Amino acid sequence: MPSPSQHQSGGDNLVTVLKRYRWIIGAFIIVLTLTGGSEMLLGRSLFGPDNRFGWWEGDIWSSENSQRLADPYSFSHIGHGLIFYAILWLVMRKLPVRRRLLLALILEAGWEILENSPLIINRYRAVTISLGYVGDSVLNSMSDILMMTSGFVFAARMRPGLSVLLLVLMEAGCAFWVRDNLTLNVIMLIHPVEAIRHWQSAGQP
Repeated sequence: MPSPSQHQSGGDNLVTVLKRYRWIIGAFIIVLTLTGGSEMLLGRSLFGPDNRFGWWEGDIWSSENSQRLADPYSFSHIGHGLIFYAILWLVMRKLPVRRRLLLALILEAGWEILENSPLIINRYRAVTISLGYVGDSVLNSMSDILMMTSGFVFAARMRPGLSVLLLVLMEAGCAFWVRDNLTLNVIMLIHPVEAIRHWQSAGQP
């Protein structure tokens, strides 16, 4: 059984960590609050059209996709974090990691707001397999930012080779699993390829 001194030590360690990272924790909360507020102004609801909380939705063809806490596209947002870390390391490597993380948070938040604007929603519906896409729930969008953060932190703590391996495994796994991933999503959004769309549509139940 842990002694009172051990409990005290654990509490002190937590306080030390919170003090050390208080500014990035505060920035994270502010970014989430501003992003969520902006999305609600754009008409997004907290839990999606059915106003129902859910932890996971694995069917990308379901109307509940992008409405629950996590879904197959959560892996794409982990990929965002890995890529943001690599890019910011290349162009701003002298900047402290926590400041680069803040920039990554702002980039991801900016994308989440843009992704849930009529411009991108209509683009998804017109040129990708997301024909019924109505935008993310605020819950899902906040989770996407958290997923990006986890990918960034992973890249900051691990060797580059492990980050590359993780990204490749996620891309290959999602392509096999749901016939979509970050790479295909970007291709179809920017320059749609009909052959890819037919292949993806063939996976619809």
